[in-house]
Order: sequence, then structure tokens, then C-alpha cells
Amino acid sequence: MNPAPPFEMVCGMNAFLGAVIDGILYSAWLFIIAVGLTLIYGVMKILNMAHGTFYAIGAYMSVTLLGYWFSQGLPPVGSIPVMIVAALFAGTVVGLVIERGVLRFFAGRDPIVLLLVTYALFLILEDVVKLIWGVDPWIASDPVWAFGNVYLGPLVYPTYNLFIFVVAIVSGGLLTWFLHFTAKGKMLRAVIHDPDVSQAMGINVSRWSVSAFVVGSILATLGGAFTAPTISVVPGMGVEVIVMMFAVVVIGGLGSIPGTIVGAVIVGFVRSLAVHYWPQVEVFSIYAVMALVLAVRPQGLFSGVELRKI
Repeated sequence: MNPAPPFEMVCGMNAFLGAVIDGILYSAWLFIIAVGLTLIYGVMKILNMAHGTFYAIGAYMSVTLLGYWFSQGLPPVGSIPVMIVAALFAGTVVGLVIERGVLRFFAGRDPIVLLLVTYALFLILEDVVKLIWGVDPWIASDPVWAFGNVYLGPLVYPTYNLFIFVVAIVSGGLLTWFLHFTAKGKMLRAVIHDPDVSQAMGINVSRWSVSAFVVGSILATLGGAFTAPTISVVPGMGVEVIVMMFAVVVIGGLGSIPGTIVGAVIVGFVRSLAVHYWPQVEVFSIYAVMALVLAVRPQGLFSGVELRKI
């Protein structure tokens, strides 16, 4: 009879398995909230500082509708469509209002000007969120407990966490399919690569800019909507994620969707390993990886060198 493995070895294997699973789940969440930022930058060349607040608005809209849904005694399975509707509504309204109401007046301006404009929008929207939903925490954890748990080896995770992973796969798959296998997607890729030539060839660049900004906003609100049941939704939550978003897109390369995938995986696993094995350096580890990547490849892992007009 083979002797049982030492207790310390079993605990070490379980901890490593937990770090890997947490890294996968966290990477999926990061991809959802960061890919919209990548899409907006790729089309409009705007590094949207307000993207984190879009995420927060999606979370607030989600807990609002979920609170009503469960207060009526409706079945938990319907909470998933409710969160999707919350994200679609919030992202469409916010995206259209911001792009048509503000950003279109700054089209073609210097990227620094656009960065400052979106930062101003971020500050304004943070106060708007407080005016609408107040400053008290909102909690709607019913979906997390309604779907039970899933056992991954010796570890137990809420089944709800798998929904976030599925949302990331579906979002990335649909976006990739649209960009590479549809005529409209190829038109959008043309706008991304050269908007001036695309305009000369008859493509309505302004319309595609609006569409890209709205879709990017929906992806941010989708991340917030599905995150809401797992946390307390509080003012300032958008600030907490914007650093992670920028780390992902900077590591992967601004405007690159494959880069966003790789960046999300890198940041997700680095953070997970740090949390499990060295929690004191959790935040520092992300900055360290970002600095290392930028030192070796300043444009990011998947982004080419961009020529600037002088």
C-alpha cells in the first residue's frame, strides 16, 4: 500500500490549484471589462478614463433590477437575462449620450485633450451615480447563492462564477466573429487601420465611431452587471477597476483584442499568485509586470509601432 502524501504537500497542491482557478476566473472578468476599452481606442483613438464609471453604472443598474426581480418572488434563472438587459440598457444610453453629446465635438483633437475630456467625464459621472443611487452600499447576492456550488477537486466555488467565465468566452467569440467573418466587421477593421482612407472610400466613419463606442460601453456595463452580485456596489468602485483595465490594455497593446486576451491572462494570474502566496505585493506585482513589459516592448505585446503626424 502506497503511503498517503504528506499533509503539507496536499495543502500546497490545493493552494496552487486554487490559485490557478482563481487566475482563470479573474482573467475572464478582466477581459470583459477591458475589451470594450480596447475596442474604443482601436476605432476612435480615445483612452477612455470614464470606462470604469461605465462599469459602475452597469453594476448599479444590475442591482436595481435584481432587487426588484427577487422582491417579486420571480425564479432565480431569470436573473441572468435581467443582468444582460441591465447592461444593454445602461451601456446603450450612456454610450450614446457621452459620444453624441460630448466626444463628437472633440473628434480629431490631440489624444491628450481627449484623455482630459474623458477624465472630466469620469469625475462628472461619479457624482451623477451618487445623485441617482446615493452613497450607501447596494447588495444583490441572490444569484450567487441561487445556483448552488460546483466542486473542482477539493475546492468549492459558486456556480455563478462559471457564468462570468462563459460571458467572457461568448463576448470574445462574438466580437472576433464579427470583426473577421462579417462584411460589417471588415469595414470596421478598415476604419481601425486607416479612417481617412475608409472615409474616402465611402465608409461612414462617424457612424462606426458611435457604434464602437456604444458596444465598448455595453461591454463595460456587462462586466459591472455580472460582477454586482459578488460584491457590495459602492461609490468609487469604478476607480478600483480602471487601474486593472489600463494594465491589461497596456500590456497587451492598445487597440489589440488578442493583446487584451493575453494581457488579461497575465494580469489575472500574476494577481492570483500574489494573493495566494505573497498578498503584501498584490498591487505592486501588477505594476511590476507592466513596467517589465513596457521596458522590453513599449508599444505592448501585440501592438505595432504607430506613426504620428507632426
